[in-house]
Amino acid sequence: MKERIIARAYGKSLIELGLEQKVDVAKELTELNVTINENNDLETVLFLDVFTIEEKENVLKDVMAKLKLSPIVQNFVLFMLNEKRMPIFPLIFKEVIVLDDHEKGFLRGVIEGSGEQVDPDFQKKMTDYLSEKLGKKALLEYRKSSKVTAGYKVTMEDLQLDASLDNQLNKFKQTVLNS
Repeated sequence: MKERIIARAYGKSLIELGLEQKVDVAKELTELNVTINENNDLETVLFLDVFTIEEKENVLKDVMAKLKLSPIVQNFVLFMLNEKRMPIFPLIFKEVIVLDDHEKGFLRGVIEGSGEQVDPDFQKKMTDYLSEKLGKKALLEYRKSSKVTAGYKVTMEDLQLDASLDNQLNKFKQTVLNS
């Protein structure tokens, strides 16, 4: 929990700095995150304590120069590296994306179900319902989940709508046990 609070503070500060200096920090952090995730060697260098800070810094500077990242993002990432906070970089990245989405007027969420794809009518109804209720444009992606036997579970930040068979059976079980 403490790491999430720290990540949120870093994310908020970074978004505010980006807005002040007209830099799309979410886009730049996404480019860096994709590069790290696609390269196992880079991930090893940055996140394991096998290499010195100087070695990590030299590699990171080269990568950021090739990506043409802004000074704000470069300084932030180097600060994270020097303060030995790189392990929470993925959390900070997620916070920046969420805050950037809010700034742009939309929210991202997930529909989980047992099928290979979601019913398009259901997805449209959920998107329209959530957009109306939350006052922001809802963007929902679908994920097949082994945890959902039938029906759907929709998660958007702290809001969860569970119309799965598993949830209905659990509620029925609680009703029977509490009678």
